[in-house]
Amino acid sequence: MTKLTQLLAAGGDWLVRCLKWIGFLAIYLVDTLLLSMATSQAHHPQVATRLIGVVLIYSAFLLAFLTWRYWQQIKKNNPRHIGKTRFTTKRSWQLAGLFILMLAIQMGWNLLISAHILPSPANQTELNAQILQLPFWNLSYAILLAPFVEEMIFRGIFLNYFFRQDSRVMNLLGVFMSGMIFGMMHVGSFTPTLFMYAALGWILGFTYLKFRDLRYNVTLHFLNNALSLLAYI
Repeated sequence: MTKLTQLLAAGGDWLVRCLKWIGFLAIYLVDTLLLSMATSQAHHPQVATRLIGVVLIYSAFLLAFLTWRYWQQIKKNNPRHIGKTRFTTKRSWQLAGLFILMLAIQMGWNLLISAHILPSPANQTELNAQILQLPFWNLSYAILLAPFVEEMIFRGIFLNYFFRQDSRVMNLLGVFMSGMIFGMMHVGSFTPTLFMYAALGWILGFTYLKFRDLRYNVTLHFLNNALSLLAYI
């Protein structure tokens, strides 16, 4: 096989992985769209209830599919030895420290918003409005389902698809890119708010590579969403 052929094969493999990852993201966005549709029909309880039923069925499929695909990927190629690690007191303190760091970032950001230095994130404003319309389902989705799905897509699958080599350079680059994409998906534009979400994504990416166990990410993401949203209501 010539060098050109090898490059073409590698490029083709990278493109396939890109398309697959975009597909995972797309099916997640469909789920959030269905929930938004149900929320918009909150003043029509029967319609909203039917749509919530669709959301529940679709969400179950989404979670099962992503979980299956994530572990299939791990079985096929796992240079970082990702798996299920034993929970220890030391790890719990480390996780608590990372959670405090996430809180500090958000508290600092809120101070800047309160001082009118930065605007309130449009994503958070929209979510707050949806919670007011359909509180139970929007809170349940954001606190319970979103951490599982987002950690599998933005950390687990993303890093294992595009930054497979377990080296310092690849790990740093992978965490940086996953955080930036995570921020862009929440903000949708290149604004200062992007870096707040990206910073949270960087912490979550570091957590994944530190503990080599996605459950730590999900726990951290769950705690962050729960505290942020329950404090709001």
